[in-house]
Amino acid sequence: MPLIFQPHNEKRLSAAPSLDETSHIVDSYAGAWTSIGPNNKIIESSFGDYTYTMDDVTVNYAEIGKFSSIASHVCINPVQHPMDRVTQHHMTYRRVAYDFAETDDEVLFDWRRTHRVKIGHDVWIGHGAIIMKGVEIGTGAVVGSGAVVTKNVEPYTIVVGTPAKPIKRRFSEEVAEKLLEIAWWDWPREKLESHFHEFNNIDAFIKKHG
Repeated sequence: MPLIFQPHNEKRLSAAPSLDETSHIVDSYAGAWTSIGPNNKIIESSFGDYTYTMDDVTVNYAEIGKFSSIASHVCINPVQHPMDRVTQHHMTYRRVAYDFAETDDEVLFDWRRTHRVKIGHDVWIGHGAIIMKGVEIGTGAVVGSGAVVTKNVEPYTIVVGTPAKPIKRRFSEEVAEKLLEIAWWDWPREKLESHFHEFNNIDAFIKKHG
């Protein structure tokens, strides 16, 4: 019997954030036209307008800009274990779960909140990439699939590998500077709609708005 493939119907988004019911989200913010995919785990983080995540994404203590694209199985700011203790096991700070104390170790959780990850606008993070604690990724950057980012990434720069290293720029420094000046990601919806047809031609876009 032949396999029958059904056409994929793209989910229509709206100004209200779209949050998949299978995701676990704690004390976080999502802007307009955002989409949080299935099986995400998001802790104390923020997502700018139009940013989306795919499935099985983990985000801890991060600030993510607008129009960013986060592929499946990305991990942003994996939490640290206390290596200076006798044991690294989380029984020493998730004490309630193991019935060792009436309260958890909030000092440890406050320590984890330090050095938040900051990701700019229009950033693409590829499948399975890991963004380590305290890293800042500039607007327009690309993080290759499977990369482990341990250092800051400059705007409009492409990084790959473990640890991630720059391999090229998306655009020349001149074009990148123009885009940062234009800051189209801050345009209101009405302006985006009226200029939407221009977004596929970088040269014409810079010439008109730069």
